[in-house]
Amino acid sequence: MRRAPAFLLALILPSAVLSAAAPEHWIATWGTSQQLYRATQGRGPQAAPPAPPPAPRPATPPAGPARRFPVPPALAGLHDQTIRMVARTSAPGKTVRIRLTAALGGPTVAIGAAHIAISKGDSKIDPATDRALTFSGQPTATLYAGATLVSDPVQLDLAPLADVAVSLYLPGETGAPTNHLFGLHTTYISKQGDFTGKPEIADAETRESYYWLAGIDVLATASAGTLVTFGDSITDGDQSTHATNGSWPALLAARLKANKATANIGVVNAGISGNRVLGDNGSALARFEHDVLSQPGIRWITLLEGINDITGGSRNGAKTITAEALIAAYRQIIDAAHERGIQVFGCTLTPYGGSNVYSDYGESVRSAVNDWIRKPGSFDGVIDFDKATRDAKDPKRFRPEADSPDFLHPANPGYKLMADSIDLTLFTNKKR
Repeated sequence: MRRAPAFLLALILPSAVLSAAAPEHWIATWGTSQQLYRATQGRGPQAAPPAPPPAPRPATPPAGPARRFPVPPALAGLHDQTIRMVARTSAPGKTVRIRLTAALGGPTVAIGAAHIAISKGDSKIDPATDRALTFSGQPTATLYAGATLVSDPVQLDLAPLADVAVSLYLPGETGAPTNHLFGLHTTYISKQGDFTGKPEIADAETRESYYWLAGIDVLATASAGTLVTFGDSITDGDQSTHATNGSWPALLAARLKANKATANIGVVNAGISGNRVLGDNGSALARFEHDVLSQPGIRWITLLEGINDITGGSRNGAKTITAEALIAAYRQIIDAAHERGIQVFGCTLTPYGGSNVYSDYGESVRSAVNDWIRKPGSFDGVIDFDKATRDAKDPKRFRPEADSPDFLHPANPGYKLMADSIDLTLFTNKKR
């Protein structure tokens, strides 16, 4: 007997029958926030609040603790080339799709072919798992500026914490690609040609960023859900070691998988290095709807952001940032999430004493913000990253075990302190 299409079933069957017949739904098993705004008329993606402006940067940065790992290099563009990106997924599934996103103000991009497969290390894939992807039934697609493109689902047995390779062939000139700069995994760029289905990309150029790839989703049981970790470079994993999955969201994903009660939770890292809460274009308030609330299956959000607002608004003696301004923005985020039935867990801001951007005024703002986060009544729960990482002898600084190279970002050991401090029952308690 031929099965009726889903839309016809929706017309003729009661909702109770539909729920019993279709218990699965899409959740994000991996995701990253693409830089979705192009600079125009001299205004960058992290523009500060319009008034009052922050103090200007000094011509020569002050001497002090330095970064351990550099900022990844940019990519000018692609033409008749294939990129292969490797992503560490979280929740398992047997039906998979991808999401591509292009920046507002950027060029239209032609997708000549797309494949997904299980990674076998470096640019290699397992050929037996290689799946060609289509978009609305077509092997090619057009990705318009500001748009999101979702692939058709394919069958692929995806284990928990699997490394997946997504390959895109770009036949035309792309211009500067939409990207997530701190990918912390190697992306492989071919010479001319379509290598999307090849077992390996030989003599590939490499980068450390993701291009156009915004998410990987799996079809999961009704009880499964998505956690979005929303923040800046400390959520992004800046200064964690490349290709180690050493960021705190990645380490949390591993903890969730090892715990039976939380094993069906997907984790999306929505951190962007340099991100601020306040401001236009790419600030947290500006990107919250797209990067967070639109994630498939979202049920929880962690919010760790504000240190860049503090350092930018207290530089060179300035006092253009206040705790009240950050708290007001947090309330906007909480209210928007609660309207969707999503829980928000407030994360205290980590120490930054000893860094090049430290100031006593900024520390007073951080302290006031953390005091507010810890108070009950606004967030659905609190994750005290400050307590987990601060030095007991000097609470303004990271503890030595955090191994912070610049006294602003933890290294792998510090990110582990953060991930290990999270109470997993936050994700099993009933909603407020």
